[in-house]
Amino acid sequence: MYLADYHVHSTCSPDGHQTMAQAAEAAVRQGLRELCITDHVDTIHWGTLAPRDDFDWEESRRQFHEAQALWGDRITLRRGAELGEAQLSFDRADRLLAGEELDFVIGSVHLSGKKFANMDLYYIEKGSEAYYDSVIDSYLDDVLALARWGRFQVLGHLTLPLRYINEHHGEHMTFRRHMDRVEEIFRAIIPQGVGIECNTNRGHTPLPDAEILTLYRRLGGEIITIGTDAHTPEFVGMRARETQELLKSCGLNYVCTFEKKKPVFHKI
Repeated sequence: MYLADYHVHSTCSPDGHQTMAQAAEAAVRQGLRELCITDHVDTIHWGTLAPRDDFDWEESRRQFHEAQALWGDRITLRRGAELGEAQLSFDRADRLLAGEELDFVIGSVHLSGKKFANMDLYYIEKGSEAYYDSVIDSYLDDVLALARWGRFQVLGHLTLPLRYINEHHGEHMTFRRHMDRVEEIFRAIIPQGVGIECNTNRGHTPLPDAEILTLYRRLGGEIITIGTDAHTPEFVGMRARETQELLKSCGLNYVCTFEKKKPVFHKI
């Protein structure tokens, strides 16, 4: 079993609490073969909707080289990015990534969409099922726009609203009433050679879980990465083995890693 974690944040992210070297050390201790650092590269400044046109790539490269020097003989390290909110400005997203030689980019949406004034999903309030469904619909509008653009390797944590609806408010919502929209998203990315992430969600319900993973495979999807979304060392590599078993049960035969933005398939 080839174990890799392809969604990890360092202190180069505003919410990261580990250096890249610390993440690499944790990955080695977990028995991972490969680790990709995917710090937040967002088109807006953290906690606001103000446009952002810069990222500290110099510090990112410095930390990566440090991690390579300390741990590169024991684990394969990759440079990546989690490209957030590209749907707000595809031109700005292109500029943010221009000139950087990355192995991998996650395309992610963390906002609730136009209907909810692009409120961060973290701030979803406790409410009715109709309210939650409305937030999910608005969010999926943005995900579909991102999917059609497609200038990234995998779509991150597709069912992210459920993290906040269910874990923050004790609900039991699913995407079952939104499967037509999910299918539309998959039909947009699969022909482009864009995959999806199965986010282990730091030990909670995977994002997405079995029903959507099975749909992805049925529609011809094969490219899938496993990522923990770890912001601290204790979550690096969490449930990587169990998540491969989940993928296998959904008909997926491979887990992917990336080199120079090209997928490498590892048999589960």
